[in-house]
Amino acid sequence: MIALVAALLLLGIVLGAVVQLPVSVSVVAASVIGCWLLVFAVRERGRARRD
Repeated sequence: MIALVAALLLLGIVLGAVVQLPVSVSVVAASVIGCWLLVFAVRERGRARRD
């Protein structure tokens, strides 16, 4: 849960900075966050199937 809160906080900071960053940096940051969330979802789904 703490990791999710940290991810949302980081997302808020990144979105606030998007206005001042070049588009390419924003796309890279969004991709990194999206990949992290995808990995998190896959891991959580794997844990749910084992229980």
